[in-house]
Amino acid sequence: MAARTSFTTALAGLAPDAPLPVAARLFAQAGVPVFPCAPGGKNPLTEHGFHDATADLRQVESWWRRFPAANIGMPTGSASGVVVVDVDVHGVNGYEAFRRARQTGLMNGWEALVRSPTGGLHIYYPAALTSEQPSWQAGRAGIDFRGDRGYIIVPPSRRIIDGETALYRLASLSPTPGRALDAAALRRFLDPPRPPRRLPERGSSPGRADPVKLAKWLGGERTDRNHKLFWASCVLAEEGVPYREALDAMLTVAQPDFGQREIARTVASGYKRIHGDAPRPRDSDTARATPGHDLDAGPVGRVASRGLR
Repeated sequence: MAARTSFTTALAGLAPDAPLPVAARLFAQAGVPVFPCAPGGKNPLTEHGFHDATADLRQVESWWRRFPAANIGMPTGSASGVVVVDVDVHGVNGYEAFRRARQTGLMNGWEALVRSPTGGLHIYYPAALTSEQPSWQAGRAGIDFRGDRGYIIVPPSRRIIDGETALYRLASLSPTPGRALDAAALRRFLDPPRPPRRLPERGSSPGRADPVKLAKWLGGERTDRNHKLFWASCVLAEEGVPYREALDAMLTVAQPDFGQREIARTVASGYKRIHGDAPRPRDSDTARATPGHDLDAGPVGRVASRGLR
């Protein structure tokens, strides 16, 4: 029988509220490479980000003496022997897609479930030994995959949510060792490839690609607006509407509960989904955003660990 990954073994022996320096040292002692991230955040504090991750105990202790409140980052993929499916709740609630994928058996083989401070779920698997598994995003499904050339924040790291400290917490450990995830098959299920679309001729403006009409439609919506805004942004990107024109139109629908900053981020995500590169925001995009709008706000999904295996 295969043994658990070093990360899962270390995680199982970690107190839920262990001091961060103690936890970082425990991971390093288990051979798990880690690196410090901003206290209460996700940004690396090292010069080369997750590329600086190490299991060298002296280096790890030195980092956490200097930054005792630093969150703990871990590279995913072959560097740590662990990959993670990240079920998000920002904008699109990923739990719906997660439930569908679980029913197909694509999610079997997990080793650990970790709750994120904002209500998401991190599902840990052993990394495949025979091939690279690059990281990817399925934005429409609300699910990311953290594999090679990626990283994740691990327990007991913490965030400040509504003035309260919230931890990344271990929710469940599988009673049996895990097995490698077919990340490519999961991606095809969550984000099936689309047939190529013919872009409209210059000067034409199909009704479904009219940003003003779509903005007016969104302005009257009150349910699932993030998902519909993402869909509308993908439509405009597919039809060749310039990003700035689409963004300016969509910003007209801002409401107190549907702020400009959230709209700008969702439109950019739609254009990135279609064209592959995130459009460069203007300074005015940020300046016009609603002050105090919480980008981490979103529906909190629930999922029971029972039946996952």
